[in-house]
Amino acid sequence: MSGILAGKRILVTGVITESSIAFHTARVAQEEGAEVVLTGFGRVSLVERIAKRLPKPAPVIELDVTNQEHLDGLADKVREHVDDLDGVVHSIAFGPEGAFTFLEADWADVSTAVQVSAYSLKSLTTACLPLMPRGGSVVGLTFDAQYAWPKYDWMGVAKAALESTNRYLARDLGGRNVRCNLVSAGPIRSMAAKSIPGFEELADVWNHRAPIGWELTDPEPAGRGMVALLSDFFPKTTGEVVHVDGGVHMMGA
Repeated sequence: MSGILAGKRILVTGVITESSIAFHTARVAQEEGAEVVLTGFGRVSLVERIAKRLPKPAPVIELDVTNQEHLDGLADKVREHVDDLDGVVHSIAFGPEGAFTFLEADWADVSTAVQVSAYSLKSLTTACLPLMPRGGSVVGLTFDAQYAWPKYDWMGVAKAALESTNRYLARDLGGRNVRCNLVSAGPIRSMAAKSIPGFEELADVWNHRAPIGWELTDPEPAGRGMVALLSDFFPKTTGEVVHVDGGVHMMGA
């Protein structure tokens, strides 16, 4: 099969529904020739059902990125399906309800948001390093952390931590030929979005300020951006944040 990921093996986290960016990343990756393995958290049977809707059904491994036993055993679980990996997709984020109230949030909520949404990039990447002896590409998903967005609060702080984590990973793993980059996507009306209080107010910015437009129900552009960074077309790009947001990031006030 031809394609920019022909012959590559990719681990994709964060597939929950067909409306997720992770699902479309997995789909486009398969269409571009990759062999894909998915991870699921909690409702693994749901992920398995969604996996059957990909062009080629993909195996699903249970993974809780806050569970050290899961991380320690991840490489062996992946080897049950593929010999090694060329790429890893980090599409994992979570903030308890309290994390969306900035001044009132307690440390328990904030620490959970930071661990799951930022520290997990390091945890997942290091867990996968034994599977990447020749190097490869790690691509994560962020939401522009340059600004204080309405209602986003401590999740915005967690995304800033994610972007910083990406840079430090890029620094420390460059010698192993592992590239680490992020896609900063515009908002998508997905299951994850439903957990963000005030999502519609946040997303409404894109209705008015994206110079080439932005469709809240179309995750494919972000998925294509993820796949591009997984490919060999960016061999010397690392520590980068690529915006796939219709251009909102560069618009002035």
